[in-house]
Amino acid sequence: MNMPASWFQWALLSAAFAALTAIFAKIGIRGVDSDLATLVRTSVILVVLAAFVAGTGKWSNPLDLPGRTWLFLVLSGLATGASWVCYFRALQIGDASQVAPVDKLSLVLVAVFAFAFLGERPSLREWAGIAMVAGGVLVLSIRR
Repeated sequence: MNMPASWFQWALLSAAFAALTAIFAKIGIRGVDSDLATLVRTSVILVVLAAFVAGTGKWSNPLDLPGRTWLFLVLSGLATGASWVCYFRALQIGDASQVAPVDKLSLVLVAVFAFAFLGERPSLREWAGIAMVAGGVLVLSIRR
């Protein structure tokens, strides 16, 4: 594989932590309102990230960021919040082994949106992989 190790390693770590997120969340939301659970989770993330940014010396004044950056980071934050609310609701109702794969349909949507809005052009081989992910999601979402 000709993949730069840096992004691929970070992506693998992201996948591992995302898997743990689903398992820990499924256990943690038993008997708790999913919206309250999302708030608690978000609060933890805010504290940990603030400590990380400060601890690594990466803090700078966010108010100095350009307006366009603010706009798209706010939109990204709103989309993330909506995604988490929906994800926690789905986890509360369904099995983690079904919810998490359907959530990963986002991979397919990212490819389609990147094609439409960012001008990215995946190769035929990459589209085939994306189609397989979509097919896998369909297979996993069918009731047993």
